[in-house]
Amino acid sequence: MGVMLQAFYWDCPKIENREHQWWTYIKSKLPAIEQAGFTALWLPPANKAAGWKSMGYDPYDYYDLGEFDQKGGAPTWFGSKAELLDLIQSAHALGLQVYADLVFNHNSGGDAQELNPIDGQSRWTKFDPKSAKFTRDWKCFHPSQYETWDGATFGDMPDLCHRTPLVYTELINYARWLLEEIGFDGFRYDMVKGYGGWMVRSIQELRALRGSSSFKPYAVGECWDSERTIDDWLDEANAWSDNPVGAFDFPLRWRLRDLCDSYGFSLRDLTDRGVLMWDRSAQAVTFVENHDVVRDSPIINDKVLAYAFILTHEGYPCVFWQDYFNWDLAQPNNQRGIDALIKVHEQNAGGPTQVLYVNDDLYVMQRLGDGDHSGLIFVLTTAEPGTARGFKHDGTTRASFRLPGTAAMIPASRKTNGLTSPAGSISGHRREVMPCTCRREQTFRIASANCG
Repeated sequence: MGVMLQAFYWDCPKIENREHQWWTYIKSKLPAIEQAGFTALWLPPANKAAGWKSMGYDPYDYYDLGEFDQKGGAPTWFGSKAELLDLIQSAHALGLQVYADLVFNHNSGGDAQELNPIDGQSRWTKFDPKSAKFTRDWKCFHPSQYETWDGATFGDMPDLCHRTPLVYTELINYARWLLEEIGFDGFRYDMVKGYGGWMVRSIQELRALRGSSSFKPYAVGECWDSERTIDDWLDEANAWSDNPVGAFDFPLRWRLRDLCDSYGFSLRDLTDRGVLMWDRSAQAVTFVENHDVVRDSPIINDKVLAYAFILTHEGYPCVFWQDYFNWDLAQPNNQRGIDALIKVHEQNAGGPTQVLYVNDDLYVMQRLGDGDHSGLIFVLTTAEPGTARGFKHDGTTRASFRLPGTAAMIPASRKTNGLTSPAGSISGHRREVMPCTCRREQTFRIASANCG
């Protein structure tokens, strides 16, 4: 399915000294992004927000993408509309898709307070944006004449009521505009617990026209909750839909954090159900960090192990900008980082998944391959040096290499009869797997295999 790059992090324009220049900065990175093997970019909200220097999650004018002088200036914190269009066109020229971050649970920065006669309270619900599109008043928000239920709220920002005919129509038109005129290929839906899944389904069933061809958007929803809640949301959003939406696999992310940071973590837990990757892999978007969790609960140790997991297993993996560009996990000039893992994902990680062996400190998984991928064997161990475990496997390994965080690697071009290292070997039909004797407590190996 490819590999997504989340092309931002919180306050990135300020931290990188790229205020109002983030779109051009991403554009400068496109050749490296394409060369690494990424297939899609997830951009931050492009609309004008309540504040000029805002990440965009407090939307004010949906149709101002950095064009109108309001809320402090003309460009957004990321740049101008022209620069955004140039970025999208440049990404498309390199074969990259571009996803918009769609925030329509709540609004902010209203121009005036209004009395809502339903509950007698005043709120900032009068919106007169300079784009003169999707103007709003109290009838567009909760509490509403059209709906009693209002899901999760975000501070004191008023929530749009999607059942209001004007709001529903405007959001459909806005999504179509982003796809057809701006050039986005899909969406990341923000805070989906705040509104009905039927709204997402309505957008996903759009047939957008671009040139002489039509297409339907890709999309993933942010349902930050347990797998049960995510399952319920996916069922609702995808009921009778011919273009299902996916969801971020938050339960898997917490499990990967424990793998990397919790001493004594049992690798048996990696096989437990309760994560989308195992239970609904076709709709799982797997990730290690994002702009929210990295601020509250970052993975501190051995993060490359988490990336090795999501880039070899099923699901649509998403790589975080800071991990790749700021924290030196790309490792483009050797075989120990994300770049090497992306190549494994694109060349080998296909077909069904089989867990061949697992205990507390050894996990062995095989992808069987498909028409475009040759298959792989993934071995992860947390064992102490000098211990060993074994498992049986009948496949034939044609190339093998190891990608631990600081250990040396065996190049993929080196042909062997099995997975070899100073610590152990796999050969013949009975393959003994022994943990690495390198100084790190955790390591992994990946072997590309002919699994026919």
